[in-house]
Amino acid sequence: MITAINKKNRIWAALVLIPAVLTAAGCTKATSAAGPARPPEVQVAPVQQRDVPLYREWIGTLDGMVNAAIKAEVSGYLLSQNYAEGSFVRKGQLLFEIDPRPFQAALDQAKGQLAQAKGQLAQAKAQLTQAQAQLAQSMADQGRTQLDVDKYTPLAKQQAITQQEMDNAVQNNVSAKAKSEASKAGVETAKAQIEASNAAVESAQAAVEAAQVNISFTHLASPIDGIAGQAQVQVGNLVSPSSGVITTVSTLDPIKVNFTTGEQEYLSLTRGGGNDLAKLQLELILADGSTFPQKGKFSFADRQVNQSTGAIQLTGLFPNPGNRLRPGQYGRVRAAIGTSAGALLIPQRAVTELQGSYQVAVVDSTNKVGIRTLKLGDRIGSMWIVAEGLKPGERVVAEGVQKARPGMQVSPKPFVEGN
Repeated sequence: MITAINKKNRIWAALVLIPAVLTAAGCTKATSAAGPARPPEVQVAPVQQRDVPLYREWIGTLDGMVNAAIKAEVSGYLLSQNYAEGSFVRKGQLLFEIDPRPFQAALDQAKGQLAQAKGQLAQAKAQLTQAQAQLAQSMADQGRTQLDVDKYTPLAKQQAITQQEMDNAVQNNVSAKAKSEASKAGVETAKAQIEASNAAVESAQAAVEAAQVNISFTHLASPIDGIAGQAQVQVGNLVSPSSGVITTVSTLDPIKVNFTTGEQEYLSLTRGGGNDLAKLQLELILADGSTFPQKGKFSFADRQVNQSTGAIQLTGLFPNPGNRLRPGQYGRVRAAIGTSAGALLIPQRAVTELQGSYQVAVVDSTNKVGIRTLKLGDRIGSMWIVAEGLKPGERVVAEGVQKARPGMQVSPKPFVEGN
């Protein structure tokens, strides 16, 4: 009975194993029919060779060509603001007005003092005329008394007249001389009074002019044509020379762009002479990545190198129609400084940086991948100049680099920029 049961189990196991063996055999046959895995697909770009311009870029800060700071020259309350902030204003246009009443009162007082000084001058001149007349009279009187003395002197010697008459003549002459000297002193005094009165008139005139200047300072006008900035004080505030800048007016067309370069690069840029900088055509790349349509030109280099940073400031000028650009903006200043003849170019996205070295995956004629270490030059748009490591016409993997392994077979497709 036990033997019969064992025989029955063997038959059941055989029935179960036969379909499993047939299934496994079928899978093995299907796998063998599928063949080897297909090579991964990558996009490749040929190494291009052509002449390319060499560019340099610097970070630039925009500034007005002229920045006129509007400040109060007198103390007073701000009565009005007469311009729209951020608008274009003309030279001489009224921007702010300070309460002029205290200064008008000072002007009226100065004019009154001037009139008084002129009156004193006229009086001094009249006194001089009177003193000169008195001098002429006293000199005439002294002349007559001198004649009497001259006439009586020989007569007194001959005793033709009394001694009393002679003494009277002498005394009269002495008195006339004294009056003459007094008259001369009066003339000099009158002249001194005229000089003092002239000085008083000039002082009063200066006070009038100063008061008129102060009156003019109550009208804050723009000294230039330009864009007027935001007001830093409000109407009704008390302003004074110590209050700081009330607003600023800037000339923005053309606009300055200040940027710095290292001393060595500056020497390289000027190796052919100072005119090399003047020949540079500048481009301005704005903060949003767009290129400003107007080309700029070099204006000047600062007088010295900053000893702390070893850099020198350069300034370029850009036309700014419509005053689109404003002071304080940042941008990149770019200039072509030469040409690299026969440069080798590859897409930037084909390059992988690894611990300070640069590598690319190269696909040979048999579509096998090899890894190449490169020495790179400047960036040109979306391309990179290769200094060492590649030859013209070689193919580099620009898309799908992560799929490429050394010695791997790949399926190369042309690289299309922007995909």
